[in-house]
Amino acid sequence: MLNLFLDVLKRDLVLAWRRKSDVFASLCFFILVVMLFPLGVGPEPALLKAIAPGIVWVAALLASTLALGRLFAPDYIDGTLEQLLLTPEPLTVIVMAKIKAHWLVSGLPILLLSPLMGLQFGLSGDAIAVLFFSLLIGTPVLSLIGAIGAALTLGLRGAGVLVSLLILPLTIPVLIFGAGAVSAQTSGLGAAAHLELLGGLLAAAIALAPWATAAALRISVE
Repeated sequence: MLNLFLDVLKRDLVLAWRRKSDVFASLCFFILVVMLFPLGVGPEPALLKAIAPGIVWVAALLASTLALGRLFAPDYIDGTLEQLLLTPEPLTVIVMAKIKAHWLVSGLPILLLSPLMGLQFGLSGDAIAVLFFSLLIGTPVLSLIGAIGAALTLGLRGAGVLVSLLILPLTIPVLIFGAGAVSAQTSGLGAAAHLELLGGLLAAAIALAPWATAAALRISVE
């Protein structure tokens, strides 16, 4: 199973590298959304610091959702997904590998850029560190939840809109705790409770999302 996991992960990363324009599109979307907000709300330092966590997290959520169309659809179109479903190994292993590749392609670049985005809003060093760790814990949850929506809408017309309608309500707790961790750190309350709740959401998503995604894939393909 480990060899299958690594093979699927390597394959998806190679395919993503060949479609670099799609990867950069999501990343550029994240950067533009974050950079345009200060132009719209004004240069007030206190206001920018207050809204920075929410802006970065909403941009990360939308950028992650934008990349969900590449999670299963290309394999479904060319028939690769049907062959993967016929393998004797558990489908959840394949699903986990594809989710991991999705996070490495869409979530990791956002994570690495988040300190620069925090500096743009004038956040302190401690707040930027909390922002980084909240995204480190939270963005995998977005990929895990998004995989369920991508599997349920596989092959449907207008799947991009449908997957957003399905998963955005489910990601609200991640958004609240992620942005709330930075706000709590900025106000001096400490971010430990919010990060622990994010960790609990990540543990629950890892335990449940792969099986739900595998079941949804079988339903969509059949």
